Amino acid sequence: MAFIIICLPAVLGSQLCLYLAGCPELLLRLAANAGQGRKLQSYFAAKASRSDHQGWEQDALPDEIEVVEDPTTEEPVGVNPVQVEVGEFEEPTVDVEEIVAENPCQNHHCKHGKVCEVDENNSPMCVCQDPSSCPSSTGVFEKVCGTDNKTYDTSCHFFATKCTLEGTKKGHKLHLDYIGPCKYIPACLDTELTEFPLRMRDWLKNVLITLYERDEDNNLLTEKQKLKVKKIHENEKRLEAGDHTVELLARDFEKNYNMYIFPVHWQFGQLDQHPIDGYLSHTELAPLRAPLIPMEHCTTRFFEACDVDNDKYIALEEWAGCFGIKEQDIDKDLII
Repeated sequence: MAFIIICLPAVLGSQLCLYLAGCPELLLRLAANAGQGRKLQSYFAAKASRSDHQGWEQDALPDEIEVVEDPTTEEPVGVNPVQVEVGEFEEPTVDVEEIVAENPCQNHHCKHGKVCEVDENNSPMCVCQDPSSCPSSTGVFEKVCGTDNKTYDTSCHFFATKCTLEGTKKGHKLHLDYIGPCKYIPACLDTELTEFPLRMRDWLKNVLITLYERDEDNNLLTEKQKLKVKKIHENEKRLEAGDHTVELLARDFEKNYNMYIFPVHWQFGQLDQHPIDGYLSHTELAPLRAPLIPMEHCTTRFFEACDVDNDKYIALEEWAGCFGIKEQDIDKDLII
């Protein structure tokens, strides 16, 4: 009895991946425990476009199907899907195989706002994504605010729009300012700017303590991170979370300086994601312009002052220096 084995080839489809920064449910819990700032209503959209990458998914392959052929009928060998006919025949048969061309865009990554297309030479290239092709937002938490004070439906819409403005003065100045619809942000006073690093350092330390205390399933911190935070957690001199005065925060930093070294490095690593290159861009700093962050309205001004070489990027040395970490204590190996 003759039979046919039908093997369907893989079908590749593309799907764009967004943040920073940043798990909304987790950040909400952290804000409540740290006692700092207002509760963040929502954070990054799960489906926002990612930092400068475009991923590809492969559809699941269907199982092989065995089809029993009626011995009285002869089924022609098809070309697509591939059919290989085997069995005893009066005339010799030849196995037919189809070589499925690999999609040139499969492993070609494009930055936010661009998608991969194939040119006339079948070579992959990145082109600006049409903003109208971006999925609509499903909630207010997916909206973002640009530095043009315009609310974009999703980060996909924002980056696609920015891409179309490449090479223009407006495009050069346009950055993702913060997550959520645009809102009124008061000016940061000089006195508040002085307070910002003190309160931010204390907040970062308390965030890590909260993560350590809640990490029952070992999915919030790595083992190396937990060892670092454990020392802070068990230190009896640690200042508990609370609405402390600037004077108390300054004294605690001076007395317990070593407790703050790792939290400052840890936050840099959390933000340096798109891409991981040792520098923070304006977009990567966007998660810090959120309601759960203490003195969020001073974030932009503070980090503009930190950009010592005025290259629009914050290096680890500039970041740590802004939070009072001594030069000899700045260590890239602490970003674990």
